[in-house]
Amino acid sequence: MNNILQDFIELTKTGLYCRYGDFYLDPKEAVRHAVISHAHGDHAVSGNHQVYCTKATQLFMQHRYKKFAAADFHVFQYKEQFTLNGVNINFYPAGHILGSAMVLMEYKGVRYLYTGDYKTESDNTCEAIEFIPADVLITETTFANPNVAHPDAAVEIQKLNSVESNIMLGAYALGKSQRLISLINQHCADKKILVHHSMMPFVQIYEQLGIDLGTYQPYDRKIMKQQLKGNIYIVPPMVFNSYIRAINVVRVFATGWQHLQQGNGLHLYISDHVDWQGIIQTIEKVKPSEVWTLHGDGKQLKNHFENKLTVKILN
Repeated sequence: MNNILQDFIELTKTGLYCRYGDFYLDPKEAVRHAVISHAHGDHAVSGNHQVYCTKATQLFMQHRYKKFAAADFHVFQYKEQFTLNGVNINFYPAGHILGSAMVLMEYKGVRYLYTGDYKTESDNTCEAIEFIPADVLITETTFANPNVAHPDAAVEIQKLNSVESNIMLGAYALGKSQRLISLINQHCADKKILVHHSMMPFVQIYEQLGIDLGTYQPYDRKIMKQQLKGNIYIVPPMVFNSYIRAINVVRVFATGWQHLQQGNGLHLYISDHVDWQGIIQTIEKVKPSEVWTLHGDGKQLKNHFENKLTVKILN
């Protein structure tokens, strides 16, 4: 058995800290050295001194934070090794959003794999997840509940075909909305897609990086007013929540969270996080001797693997 260091990664108020390499993983406040798995705001804050990430993550952060994105970016391809204070680091695709990375850290012969956010379902708007063996799997447990099974997104999106009126579709601006544009183009051929202006820069970065999302156009009020059916207007959560009484539209929010589906015209369960089966599958493929959990509740995972596998809850 390899000598797993129980304090290799610690959860501090600033975020996940690796004292051996003196860096943070997805810190919650600005630090000197930040290894960033992906560009969602709860993982990528502004103001870090040195940021280590993929190209897409850099571009998304620079769009969001402008000159406060970081003092310096160190951009790496997947599987391009770099070293911080003796810890060897490689990024592997996490399948969450474009540029999202699992972070493999090797130190004194032990492999620690931090997942960041990830999913195992297919999604042609981002790199497919790649599983690699590790001694310790440090996984998110957002939906680590045996009762949660995400439906197939390609089947779920077809629910929109049953709606004749215009649809206001709420979705996160980065990752989810680009995936929806692509899914609607593939499976809802008769629908016209209108995109809220705040999402357009992210859409353009996807295209700049070679992702073909299909057809869409920036939102135009006239279109929604003159054509009362067949349009899907994709908006970020703040806009969705502010138009609570919008007329002539069916309100739909794309998420894996049940409580966010309440009160909408249609339930659309499309998640960019791994579900219970996905976590189990990941553990089978990574073959860790220990699993450390964060982001969510690891208790059910711990019970599931009792006496079979060490599960340590970090949060």
